[in-house]
Amino acid sequence: MTDAAAVRYDLSDESRAILDAVIEARPTVWVPARTTTEKPGVTQVGDVGGARPTPALVDAAEERFRWFAPLFEQLFPETRAQGGVIESPLEKVASLSRALAAEFGEDFPANLWVKRDDALAVSGSVKSRGGIHEVLEVALGAARDLGVDLDRGPSVFLDEGTRERMSRMRIVVGSTGNLGMSIGLMGAILGFSVTVHMSLDAKAWKKETLRSSGVEVVEHDTDFTQAVHAGRAAADADPCAHFIDDENSLSLFAGYAVAGRRLAGQLAAASVVVDEENPLTVHLPCGIGGAPGGIAYGLSTVFGSAVRCVFVEPVSMPAFLLGRLTGLDDGISVADVGLGALTIADGLAVGRPSRFVGRAVGHLLHGYATVTDDDLLRTLAVAEAAAGLRLEPSACAGLRAAGQFAGHRTGSAGTHIAWLTGGSLVPDEEFAALLEAGRTLLRPR
Repeated sequence: MTDAAAVRYDLSDESRAILDAVIEARPTVWVPARTTTEKPGVTQVGDVGGARPTPALVDAAEERFRWFAPLFEQLFPETRAQGGVIESPLEKVASLSRALAAEFGEDFPANLWVKRDDALAVSGSVKSRGGIHEVLEVALGAARDLGVDLDRGPSVFLDEGTRERMSRMRIVVGSTGNLGMSIGLMGAILGFSVTVHMSLDAKAWKKETLRSSGVEVVEHDTDFTQAVHAGRAAADADPCAHFIDDENSLSLFAGYAVAGRRLAGQLAAASVVVDEENPLTVHLPCGIGGAPGGIAYGLSTVFGSAVRCVFVEPVSMPAFLLGRLTGLDDGISVADVGLGALTIADGLAVGRPSRFVGRAVGHLLHGYATVTDDDLLRTLAVAEAAAGLRLEPSACAGLRAAGQFAGHRTGSAGTHIAWLTGGSLVPDEEFAALLEAGRTLLRPR
C-alpha cells in the first residue's frame, strides 16, 4: 500500500492541492505541465517494455476490420449503409450545450459535438471496437491454426464446421460490463466459448444479456482488478484459452485507436478545421484507460498537438488521474488514498489504472477531470430532454466535463467533442429508473 502522506510530500504545491481535492472526492480539473508526471528513476512515457503502439499496429487493425466488413453487413443490418463498417455518427448538439449550461449554471462550449458510441453496433459502447478487434485477431489466428480456408472470406466463420472447431477455443476476459459485452457477444457470434469474469460493479442486466447469448458469466464480489486477475488465472490453467487483458492488450488498444483515425474523417466531412489556432478537445470517459488511451493515440497520429484529450473519471474512482499525478501509474490504487466507493458509472469503476496506457500515451494527454454520480444523473436527464439521447451514466462523463473545462484557464476555444459510450442496450425499466433519479436532482425551474 502506498502511503498517501509520502505521496503528498513528493509533489509540487500545485499538484498537492489537486491531490487533496481528489482525496476529498471533490470534482476536480487538472491540466498538468508536460513534465509533471515524470519522476527520476521512473520509466519515461512511451517506454513500456517493448509493448509499444505504432501507426503500423493501427494500420493492421483497420485492415482486419475491412476484411470482416462483408460479414458484419450480414450479421448487423445497421452497418449495411456503411459497407459493414462498425462506426458511430458525430453530431453537433448546440441545444444540448445550452441546456447543460442552464442546468449547471456555467459555460459549456458553444461548438460542442457528441460522438455517438452509445449507439455503436454489437454492444452499444466505446468498448465495441477494441473488444471486437481482439476477438477478430484471435479468430483469424485460431482459424489458421485449425486449417480453416480463409480464402473463402469472412463468411467462412458462419459455417457449422468452422464454428464447431472454433468452439474448442475459449476466450476469457475480466470486465465491469461493457468490455465483457463486446467480447462476449462477438466471440459467441464467431463460435468461441467465452467466459467473462465480472466485478462487483457490473450491472445485472449486462450479465443476463451475456448469458442469454450463450456466454458464461462468472460473478465476483470484488473490484475490477481482482476480476481481471481471476480471469487471467483461469485462462492460464486452460491450454485452449486466450485471455484478453484489459490492462495491457495492444490488440484492444489498436482497435480503439482506429476510432481516433475515423473521427478525423468525420470531422473533415463536416468541414471542421482542426489546427493549432482551432484546437480539438475530446472529453473521454476513462476506466482502466485502454479505450480513451487508444482513441487519444489514434487522434494524435492525425492531429498532433492540435488535439487535446481529456480523461474523465468518477470522483470515487479517479484511478488514472491518481496514477499520473503521482507518477506511480499502477503503483497506486484509489484505495490507497481512502477512495473506491461504488459508483453508478459502472463502466468507469476501476481502482488501479493501466501502467501500459499511462506510459504509452500519458504524455499526449491534455488534462483530467472527475465528476460526481449526481452530476452524471443530472446530465443523463438533461441529455434525454434536450437531445433525446438515451445514455448510461458512464456515457455522460464527457458531457459533464465539457462544462468543467469551459471554465478552466484552457478555455472552450475550438471544437469540443464529448465521447458517449453505452445506452442503447439498457433495458427500458433500467433506463426509466436512471432517468427518474436524474430528474429528481435537476435544479428547480
